[in-house]
Amino acid sequence: MDVAVGILIPFLGTTVGAACVFFLKNEISPTLQRIFTGFAAGVMIAASVWSLLIPAMDLCEDMGRMGFVPALIGLLAGVFFLLFMDRFIPGIYVSSDAPEGEKRSLGKTAMLMLAVTIHNLPEGAACGAIFAGVLNGHGTVTMAGAVTLAIGIAIQNFPEGAIISMPLRSEGSSRTKSFLLGTLSGAVEPVGAFLAILLANIVTPILPYMLAFAAGAMIYVVVEELIPEANQEEDSNVGIISFAMGFALMMILDVTLG
Repeated sequence: MDVAVGILIPFLGTTVGAACVFFLKNEISPTLQRIFTGFAAGVMIAASVWSLLIPAMDLCEDMGRMGFVPALIGLLAGVFFLLFMDRFIPGIYVSSDAPEGEKRSLGKTAMLMLAVTIHNLPEGAACGAIFAGVLNGHGTVTMAGAVTLAIGIAIQNFPEGAIISMPLRSEGSSRTKSFLLGTLSGAVEPVGAFLAILLANIVTPILPYMLAFAAGAMIYVVVEELIPEANQEEDSNVGIISFAMGFALMMILDVTLG
């Protein structure tokens, strides 16, 4: 698969999700949202280990026992970067009207769109980093792992596109406008991916840090957002089962195809 096509896969997930406004009268059911979210969380955690952190350390084998240092620095940088972003950017869970971070005079839909749009930027960078690893990693990062990660992000983006376009429609916006705004929230992902690939091509030694940074950002998103969303109901095991299935699938694909 061409790298240019690969980095568009997550954006496609947002677009398809936003297109639900043309076919559904009501929002996606909470159970289906948990299935998508849990599955994507499993894929992204497995990809963070096998497709990002391990290749980052493999690229630093010449450092001997200290080869973990770039991966450690990148991982923590990714986590704290999104932690910093969440401190100053209004975020909100799909199932709640209570915003996180500093309060803003924005409606729930506007906060959702802002939070999803800005959080999509590091996810796009994560996708770009792994495809940069395919191009410059000398075989340490596989195309299969990169594509699977992109698909995992796309699965996560599907309900995100829907939860922006569907409320806009219910608030009176036309279907076309709702679709375009939902799609627009994911437009930053290809931009982030392109910038990551460009940066890796200019500064090749930074690639291990970028891969680990992407892993840290992904792990943060999973722990802070996806897992809570996938386990909203105390008596439901849907989120846990779908997480396990996503993790297992990513592990199998990365090992067998890598």
